[in-house]
Amino acid sequence: MSEYGNPDHYILHVSDTHFVGDGELLHGKVDSDAKLGRLFERLDRTGQRPEAIVFTGDLADAGNPQAYVRLREMVEPAAAKLGAKVIWVMGNHDSRPEFRAGLLDAEPTQESVDIVHDIDGLRIIALDSTVPGQHHGEITDEQLDWLTDVLATPAPHGTLLALHHPPVPSPLALLEYVELRDQRRLEDVLRGTDVRGILGGHLHYSTTCTFADIPVSVASATCYTQDLFPAGGMRGQDSGQSFNLVHVYPDRVLHTVVPVEVGPTLYEMTTEQMAAVQNMTTEEALRFMSQPVAH
Repeated sequence: MSEYGNPDHYILHVSDTHFVGDGELLHGKVDSDAKLGRLFERLDRTGQRPEAIVFTGDLADAGNPQAYVRLREMVEPAAAKLGAKVIWVMGNHDSRPEFRAGLLDAEPTQESVDIVHDIDGLRIIALDSTVPGQHHGEITDEQLDWLTDVLATPAPHGTLLALHHPPVPSPLALLEYVELRDQRRLEDVLRGTDVRGILGGHLHYSTTCTFADIPVSVASATCYTQDLFPAGGMRGQDSGQSFNLVHVYPDRVLHTVVPVEVGPTLYEMTTEQMAAVQNMTTEEALRFMSQPVAH
């Protein structure tokens, strides 16, 4: 029996899919559709069943209507098979009218996309941090007032806040130009509420921090990632793509980074074999794990 028991909720956190127009490749090289498709292939093979899939923005690279159609055609059937609710969050590369029409079946307006979702007692708030025509993030006075009203009533299992621009510093200096501005105002609203975690994207690499004493977890991109040791400036790379698992326990939230691509197999072990290894000596266990993997 685990020290922690089973989690109350299991959420999939995906970000920055950057789908492009039909027949196109992102930056002329990356098949964004195929990258996300491999994520769902992996999930299907595991038999895991998340309750919700949260996409924290930059779903389309340039707000292309075709991109939203293809994204929805891929995600919604996969989510239905899993029994998972899909939660879409706006990103700076998205266009509000196309996002609203293509993913939400809503009027194609420039109205901010802020939505409250209930996942069996866990509240997930999708907060639109985008500024039309810009790449930095902002939360308006109206949004902060709305958020204050929503959080005034605690949810049975607490709240996760999902937004594209994460309120965290970055080791890449150039990202300060596209970060969330006036963060202290959001901090004042969140402090002391039932928000148990903040989910973000935008950075194209995984990172964690705290904000208003709340853990922040940033999911990397499924399309391409940022090199955190560039020779100068910024460097996007077609490697290291990943997504996050979010397990919500009664007293804690666990965030786990999972690569999109599967690496070479070193060993495989069933539950029964793992139990047997516990009774082996170190040498016996090493010999067992060094046996060729059967295919």
